[in-house]
Amino acid sequence: MRKLVYYIAVSLDGCIAGPDGSDPTSGPDAFWPISEDYVQHLAAEYPETLPGPARDAFGISGEGAHFDTVLEGRRTYQNGVDAGIDNAYPHLRHLVFSRTLTEAPDPSIEIVSTDPVAKVRELKQEEGKGIWLCGGGELARALYSEIDQLIVKLAPMTVGAGTPLFGQKASFDPAFFTLTDSRILGSGTIFLTYAKK
Repeated sequence: MRKLVYYIAVSLDGCIAGPDGSDPTSGPDAFWPISEDYVQHLAAEYPETLPGPARDAFGISGEGAHFDTVLEGRRTYQNGVDAGIDNAYPHLRHLVFSRTLTEAPDPSIEIVSTDPVAKVRELKQEEGKGIWLCGGGELARALYSEIDQLIVKLAPMTVGAGTPLFGQKASFDPAFFTLTDSRILGSGTIFLTYAKK
């Protein structure tokens, strides 16, 4: 069975974005640290998680090792559209979960307006590689019970206030994970991989 993997960058104080939920890595208000060793690690280990323009810049083509499907919530997807990228991941099967969006600017994107849990359970039964939960926090909260693995890119920073890992309205529901891999980059970012117990 395929696994749902929440692969996400998070601050030391548990946030994945600023208070407004905009992309913390691009635009005039970008604040997320993007070091050279971080980008090199992504290109080498998780090339399928780089957006299309970055893959082109690095000369990356072909399939990735981990994922063939990416899931985004409406607001996370909109961050890319606002940056002029209608489909940040054209090399992956790309699903956007939204109750308000009826069609995407890129026709290859699948819009899902039904129950996210039911859709993920359906995806897990299909053949393929891992399913990457890209964000955001609200979608991660909705899919909390379905997450099989966490890959946390822990940034050496705090933000004070922002979008939590599992959204603003997460419920108390302890889940336990086993650390299966870790990688510390010279710039201070730590990649932590956890499997759900």
